[in-house]
Amino acid sequence: MISIISAVHNQYEMNKLFLETLEKYTRNSYELIIIDNASTDGSQELFKKHGAILIQNTANYSYPYCQNQGIGIAKYDVLAFFNNDIIVSPDWDVRLLESMKKHNLDVCGFGCNDSIEKGNEDIHPLKRRWKHVKNPIHTLFGTHSFALRWMQKWMYGDWEKWSKNWAVKYKDVIREGLSGSCVICTRKALDKIGLWDERIQSADFDIYLKTKKRHIEVGDILPASNIMSIYVHHFGRLTTKAKPIPFVDLDNFVEIKDKWGDEANILLKDINVQIKYMLAGNKSK
Repeated sequence: MISIISAVHNQYEMNKLFLETLEKYTRNSYELIIIDNASTDGSQELFKKHGAILIQNTANYSYPYCQNQGIGIAKYDVLAFFNNDIIVSPDWDVRLLESMKKHNLDVCGFGCNDSIEKGNEDIHPLKRRWKHVKNPIHTLFGTHSFALRWMQKWMYGDWEKWSKNWAVKYKDVIREGLSGSCVICTRKALDKIGLWDERIQSADFDIYLKTKKRHIEVGDILPASNIMSIYVHHFGRLTTKAKPIPFVDLDNFVEIKDKWGDEANILLKDINVQIKYMLAGNKSK
C-alpha cells in the first residue's frame, strides 16, 4: 500500500488530468492525500469527489512544508510525493514495489523528462523534445486539458505503448540521482535522514544530499536513485506561469548552497550536472 501526497494551488485542468491518469494506471489500492493551498477554482471539490483525503490550508505554503503535513496523516510505510503536474505510466506502483525490494531502495524516483542523474544521456533528448513540443502549444492554448493532452500525444504518441517499450528497454536499470517531481520514501528512510527541510525550496535535492551523506557516513541506506524502468511525464514549468500567490513561509527559505556549502561538491562529485545549477542558488520549483 502506498500513500500518495501532493500539494496543489488551483490548476484545475492539470489536477483533473493528474487524477484521471493516476486512477487509470495504478493497479493497487492507495490513499491520496492532497494538501490544498487555498485553491479557488474548484480543485478542492474535484479531489473530494474522487475520494482524496484533503488538508485545507488557508494560504499558499511551500512544497516541503506541505510534504511534512502529508506525512503527519499518512497511513502507509511507502510515501510517494508526487507533483500534481505529472502523468504516471501503467502499473507504475507494481514495478515500484518490486524494484524497491529487489534493489534495497528506500528513497527513489523514476525516469522522467526532468530527472537529473548519473549517465542521463538518454534523458537529454527527451528534455529537448519537450521544449519544442510545449512552447508552441502552450503559447496558443495555455494549460487547458485538451492542450495538455495534445502535448502528451505529440511528445510520445501512444503513451501506453511508449511507456511499455521504455520499461522493457530499461528493465532493472537503477541510476543514482532523483526526479524531483516524483520522490518515493519509506518511513524507515525518513527516520534516518529526517523530514523534509522546510527552509529549502529545492527540498528534493536536499533529500538526495541527505541520503548520500548518510550512505557515506553510516552505510545503512543507499543514495537516492531513479528506477529507470518506470517513466513519468512532468509538465514542469508550465505551472509556474499560472502565477500563484507567494508562499507565506517565504521568509524562512535559505539557499541549498548556504546549507551544504562545499560539502555538496564532495557528495556530488559523480553527478556534476547538478552542481553548477543548484549551488549557484537556482531553485528547482
